[in-house]
Amino acid sequence: MNLSSMIDPFGRAITYLRVSVTDRCDFRCVYCMAEDMHFLPKKDLLSLEELDRLCTVFIEKGVRRLRLTGGEPLVRKNIMHLMRQLSRHLKSGALEELTLTTNGSQLERFAAELSDCGVKRVNVSLDTLDPEKFRAITRWGVLDRVGRGIDAAQAAGLKIKINTVALRGFNEAEIPEIMRWAHGRNMDMTVIETMPLGEVDVDRTDQYLPLSELRAGLERQFTLTDIPYKTGGPARYVSVSETGGRLGFITPLTHNFCESCNRVRVTCTGTLYMCLGQEDAADLRTPLRTSEGNELLSRAIDEAITRKPKGHDFVIDRRTRRPAVSRHMSVTGG
Repeated sequence: MNLSSMIDPFGRAITYLRVSVTDRCDFRCVYCMAEDMHFLPKKDLLSLEELDRLCTVFIEKGVRRLRLTGGEPLVRKNIMHLMRQLSRHLKSGALEELTLTTNGSQLERFAAELSDCGVKRVNVSLDTLDPEKFRAITRWGVLDRVGRGIDAAQAAGLKIKINTVALRGFNEAEIPEIMRWAHGRNMDMTVIETMPLGEVDVDRTDQYLPLSELRAGLERQFTLTDIPYKTGGPARYVSVSETGGRLGFITPLTHNFCESCNRVRVTCTGTLYMCLGQEDAADLRTPLRTSEGNELLSRAIDEAITRKPKGHDFVIDRRTRRPAVSRHMSVTGG
């Protein structure tokens, strides 16, 4: 295993990279985007070749886990060409895991090919099992299509983790049912607190459900036991005795997970964010485009890692109505 050459000021090795390949999505989830989103012009986005170069430099510098995100990564034109290119790092052993986060809408089409590229698991974002509520929260989504995508992914041998954003007044009562369904299909599930990213059409203070409150409710029905299981991300996991499955909690607001952060994110425009909840960033697109070699890019990454903060500043309350950061989650990468 290659040791990471990216060590931040707090001694944390950066071994996990999340890369947004597009800001576009075929859904308009109400907590993520405005309905009339204005997407970036194509010239601002990294090309597939630039994305491959960028990911390869990070892998050479010690990244062991690579997750492609969006928007919806599978709506990016010719995305499977990039997956095939990146899969060479799995074959060489330089990369331990290549995976993606998806809304599931395109999985039926791509699941077999993803598996063929060495992808072992994918995260599927799903906030309700009610078709009408699903249409309401995604604005454009069709639940049956996501269901067929999950079927296809499991048939192709992919492990699925369900990601559910906990939203007060929308799905809090449904989370036990979603968990039973997921565990009944041998899928892990993670619940996520809504994050204050980007201006959207709803008041997040009304939606915000602390996961400490959600967990207390679940413990009235289920036996939850903390376990040390990790996937490389920020979730803290419990085992659920009654279902035999695992449930993760991602709590950026009530209990942040910054002390062990090993992650950085690159947007689809080549902007490196050292922390999801801070505005400080580094431009990697310019060094990518001004040199055929990777030395400038490598130096820009090194300089940025020296500025990785200890933690984020997320807060949701009545006094802090504006988002902690103005960019949308679809730009940074889910």
